[in-house]
Amino acid sequence: LSGSSKIGKSWLMLWLGIQVARGQPVWEFETHKSDVLYLCLEDTYARIQSRLYQITDEAPPELRIATTSFQIANGLEQQIEQYLSDFPKTKLVIIDTFQKVRDSKSTGGKSGMYAGDYDDVTALKNISDKYGIAVVVVHHVRKLKDVSDPFNEVSGSTGITGAADTNFVLKRSRANETGTLLATGRDIAYQELTLKFDNRSHLWELVERKDMEDIHREEIPKFIFRLVDYISEIKEWRGTATQLITQVNETEVTPNVVTKILARFSSEVFQPQGIEYKTKRTGTSRLIYLKKNDGNDGDDNKSAI
Repeated sequence: LSGSSKIGKSWLMLWLGIQVARGQPVWEFETHKSDVLYLCLEDTYARIQSRLYQITDEAPPELRIATTSFQIANGLEQQIEQYLSDFPKTKLVIIDTFQKVRDSKSTGGKSGMYAGDYDDVTALKNISDKYGIAVVVVHHVRKLKDVSDPFNEVSGSTGITGAADTNFVLKRSRANETGTLLATGRDIAYQELTLKFDNRSHLWELVERKDMEDIHREEIPKFIFRLVDYISEIKEWRGTATQLITQVNETEVTPNVVTKILARFSSEVFQPQGIEYKTKRTGTSRLIYLKKNDGNDGDDNKSAI
């Protein structure tokens, strides 16, 4: 889980630990009730206790918290394995933050940055796989933004996101209570969760969840759906793109854009609605043909174009 500093990652992780320890859902996702180990390595016990009182009246005894630990390849793995032996019901380990359990040598040289990042995450993943537990690692993002792929903003090399089974990026502007949790991984499809941080309860509340189908559907211009309604009503239409936008009183798109939109989205929008789409190039323009089929193939010989 990566995100900028001071945007609420630790509040989210503390609440996550409480919910799993109680076996209560995390938003609309069910949890498996289990013991939880939270390595809160950037805070003091006093600060953690203060945060707990703001989230809950009584913390579950299945949630255990530590503020110090060894580092990866310097005893951390053995510490966690010994802990799992002492508390075998533990199924979730949260490490906050990743940098606190890393040896500075593993991130010092550019030539070995990818290898160091990959090896450190793999060391934790090996414990996860061996004992069948979830290990959530809290990390930071760099200041340089990447509009095309927010997961490239994760601090360090791609060895971190490449070795992890699942990656989350929490994005939120300082002046805004609403944020977005982006999720992708080997076992889950890409999805976006819109969250709102309540400054009184210090909890992240789920506002909306979108999967790839929802996200892609939002990319489809509203003009396409208005056109589906229009053709469903009149059954058949023929003419140029200019004539089409005039006919449907369209003001948001131009004729050139209409042609591109129809070519891109016709198969996934028109076909499921039983609308036939064809184009024909003439000497001076391109003709568009749209027809709402009735589902009866008996008179296909009479509707040839």
